[in-house]
Amino acid sequence: MSNVGNELIDSESEFLKLVGVSKTFGSHRVLDKIDLSIGEGEVLVIIGPSGSGKSTLLRCINFIAAPDEGEVIFQGQKWRAISSKYNFFANRKYERRLTILRSEIGMVFQNFNVFPHMTAAQNVMLGLTNVKKLSKEEARRTALEALDQVGLADKVDQYPEKLSGGQKQRVAIARALALKPKVMLFDEATSSLDPELVSGILEEIRRLAKAGMTMVVVTHEMNFAFQVAHRIVFMDQGRIVEIGTPEEIRNTNEPRTRSFLSAILN
Repeated sequence: MSNVGNELIDSESEFLKLVGVSKTFGSHRVLDKIDLSIGEGEVLVIIGPSGSGKSTLLRCINFIAAPDEGEVIFQGQKWRAISSKYNFFANRKYERRLTILRSEIGMVFQNFNVFPHMTAAQNVMLGLTNVKKLSKEEARRTALEALDQVGLADKVDQYPEKLSGGQKQRVAIARALALKPKVMLFDEATSSLDPELVSGILEEIRRLAKAGMTMVVVTHEMNFAFQVAHRIVFMDQGRIVEIGTPEEIRNTNEPRTRSFLSAILN
């Protein structure tokens, strides 16, 4: 369990759990048997040097990149990569189920991934009509509510070329939130932004944390990590080196964690 302020989070619950998750690209083993439990309502922050497997871990959670080994357990349901021996129809069914999983585990990427030929509202509506099968009218109502939630009520019909980097990232957040996910994944959501835009996106993540959203956040913003996390995971070379509360990580005796924090904080 983790205790932050007056809030107690059961990180040993079965809400979201990774068991022996591994991923290899070519001859490079990016993740090596990751075991990790995330409690409902928990904010888990993942830190570590570039190339340590942080982003790949997020992608394995919602199967944007399916693990080669291991399984993801989400609300009691086990997910594994489908074997190549399955036929076309089994694969189609599996992909449909994955689409539903990804709507429940939303993800915000570092490079926005908004469609330039669509307005802010149309970007948010896309998943609502394609995944949730809402009518265009209902999808637009939901999209406008989501955009208002992230402070973009006056930008709903603007195209991305007219938006700042921070506004594009807010569109991406609204797009994920509109699907009513149970978990949000943030992959270096501020790394592509100018410094003066970073605080706005971090404040948006803080707001979600206060509202009780379960989140897994990859970031190099250490002050933010110490403020918002219930637990912090330090990764290196595809493995979890250490997990602890912000206070435990700040005062760690683990040499590799201390070296990383010393370099990034100084």
